[in-house]
Amino acid sequence: MSSSPIIDRFRKVAVAEGWSFLILLFIAMPLKYLADWPWAVKVVGWAHGVLFVWYWVAAVPLFTKLKWDLERIVGLGAASVLPFGTFVMERKWLR
Repeated sequence: MSSSPIIDRFRKVAVAEGWSFLILLFIAMPLKYLADWPWAVKVVGWAHGVLFVWYWVAAVPLFTKLKWDLERIVGLGAASVLPFGTFVMERKWLR
């Protein structure tokens, strides 16, 4: 387990954001286009948007208090927009 409460908090947010992105891509989007249920994307997309903002708010202390470098800032950015990215990043940097 991580030694820092800042990292622990960010890990939880990152995993939730990653799941919301996968649900949006692989469940809500097909429901919108294949089953004509646009509300699925509206609801899941809204939740994912909130988690995406929360992800970056939770990331700020990593750079301000823990002094993470530019490489990790770029890595967190890439992880947040790639499917499965937050899970890979969580294993690489946060465990």
